[in-house]
Amino acid sequence: MTLTSTALAGAGLAADSRGLNVLKTQANAGDAASRRAAASQAARQLESLFMRELLKSMRASTRQMDADGGGEGGLATDLFDQQMSVQMAGQPGGLAQAIQRELSRQLGVSEGGPAGSTVGLAGRTLGFSGTGRADAPTGRDDFVQRHRAAAERVAQESGIPAAFMLGQAGHETGWGRSAIRTAGGGNSYNLFGIKATGGWSGKVAEVTTTEYVDGTPRKVVAKFRAYDSYEDSFRDYARLITENPRYEKALAKVDSVQGWTQELQRAGYATDPRYADKLSRAIQSTMAVARPAGSAQA
Repeated sequence: MTLTSTALAGAGLAADSRGLNVLKTQANAGDAASRRAAASQAARQLESLFMRELLKSMRASTRQMDADGGGEGGLATDLFDQQMSVQMAGQPGGLAQAIQRELSRQLGVSEGGPAGSTVGLAGRTLGFSGTGRADAPTGRDDFVQRHRAAAERVAQESGIPAAFMLGQAGHETGWGRSAIRTAGGGNSYNLFGIKATGGWSGKVAEVTTTEYVDGTPRKVVAKFRAYDSYEDSFRDYARLITENPRYEKALAKVDSVQGWTQELQRAGYATDPRYADKLSRAIQSTMAVARPAGSAQA
């Protein structure tokens, strides 16, 4: 039985233990070339799993990843960690090479290339900057400037301050680093983590997220709304807030960041018991960036 490219693609790099089981079975049954290919793929898979656990451990030991950004929502963190672990796996000089050499030895196939160092997990491989934070494709300022125009248009129509929406969108997506993807890998354009409930008949993206049940975080699979553009996401969010009676008290607090976020939490927008505090910091951090030129400090 040979390990085909299709089978390797099926195993995938998605921190999925089932993929490792497939690779193990095929490696044991295949010829030398198949075993070598399986060892390479399994090494990357194992490194990806290790990286993901490392990121989770770092978060657990740090109370706040980004003091300016106000933290990230559970969904954003999960998606970002998974994306980062997959991207970091297989880097030259990384752990995957050492794992591959050992797996190849155990499978009885030769592995070319120099011995190299197993400690290729320094800042270059992990993707960490000198500040100790993981480098990200986009930052808070870039995120705010990218979506500012759409947020301001929706703010004029809805009465919800643009900075409030930008801060919440940034918090929910990790400032654009963790987009909710559709089954085909496309962009859902969902900036606010709005689920596909309440009679939603549009497109849907199904992902694993973190929900708090009686204060305890649990992993669940949930369906989220998908849109055709980011502005559609802002408009749907504003429609949800302005048309749903449960958010009436929040709408009465648009002059106060703390009042707004506390009322959103009381209305059940999110299950995280610290959601209001995290969201407040995120919104406050966007104020200077999102404020129109010449306006006074909020």
